[in-house]
Amino acid sequence: MTFVTDSASGSSASLPVSPQPAAPEFALPPEMVIMQMLTGAWVTQCLYVAAKLNLADALQAGPQSIDALAAQVGAHPRSLFRVMRALASVGVFAETEPQHFAMTPLAECLRSDAPNSMQAIALMLGEEHYMAWGGLLGSVQSGGCAFEQLYGTNIFEYYGMNAEPAAIFDRAMTQFSRIVKPAIAQAYDFSDVTTLVDVAGGQGGLLLYLLQQNPHLNGLLFDLPAVIQGAGEAIAQSGVGDRCMVSNGSFFEEVPSGGDAYLLKHIVHDWDDERAIAILKNCRAAMPETGRLLIVEHVVPEGNEPSPSKLMDINMLVVAPGGCERTAEEFRQLLAQAGFALRRVIPTASPVSIIEAVPV
Repeated sequence: MTFVTDSASGSSASLPVSPQPAAPEFALPPEMVIMQMLTGAWVTQCLYVAAKLNLADALQAGPQSIDALAAQVGAHPRSLFRVMRALASVGVFAETEPQHFAMTPLAECLRSDAPNSMQAIALMLGEEHYMAWGGLLGSVQSGGCAFEQLYGTNIFEYYGMNAEPAAIFDRAMTQFSRIVKPAIAQAYDFSDVTTLVDVAGGQGGLLLYLLQQNPHLNGLLFDLPAVIQGAGEAIAQSGVGDRCMVSNGSFFEEVPSGGDAYLLKHIVHDWDDERAIAILKNCRAAMPETGRLLIVEHVVPEGNEPSPSKLMDINMLVVAPGGCERTAEEFRQLLAQAGFALRRVIPTASPVSIIEAVPV
């Protein structure tokens, strides 16, 4: 049954499970549908190559011949043509005349400077994440993290030792925040919040947006020292820097006090229950009895309902140190162990929901 709580006391309402949906119908024979699924990783790597070689940036000024494009990005002309042809077949770039390629709306998303850029996400998913997915079988058999087995350390320690992939990760998280932040601002009423603490808020993209949308709101951005150091430019250019304080440290040690609401976006899903509870307990210790906790995560639906959360959960299996996506009931149990009651789960116009909890 689906579990939701709608009161500060954590009282629950059990909603009946709807009948299981019938198997989806496809225009193609089942074996061809499976074949399309199996080859999805081929498209992933073609998109990665396009992002890595900055092909969209190179074509921004107009169509180019494959020879000119290959010379500009440092690629083998014939091999590059084959990748461009494959991407054009799925709508990314277009062959306008033989051996000449131009931009398309989908290709615009691969520009490094596009407002809706997905370039860093393509780089992140095409490099370490992609390699870790090759170890999925081992993760399923052992319960371990494929990334750790492949690289000898967890992903966060790896980023701490490798500046370039760490920078890509930070950019990717900023790009993902750009996708979800309008949905979060629209779904949640911050009118009675005075100070919002963004725990492990990265470069501050979500917090700064919420401050821009809520002129009464003050913010505190909290993350590791190296991350906070890199957030200065974004804060200075935001127009709300006078309402955004910064603090650095580790959420495994303590979380700064002073807020009446604490925000964690895509933090809890990175960790197993033990470490997630430790983070949540530190939030609980920092906030007043009248405070609230806002967790922005995927919430996994029960049954056969299609949801991006179910594949994101596998990504966390192979990449994160014990991470997972959780159901509403699993969030309720996790929060209870950290001194919170789940008040409600608020869907947004994006793949994520806002899990609101209060101290008990």
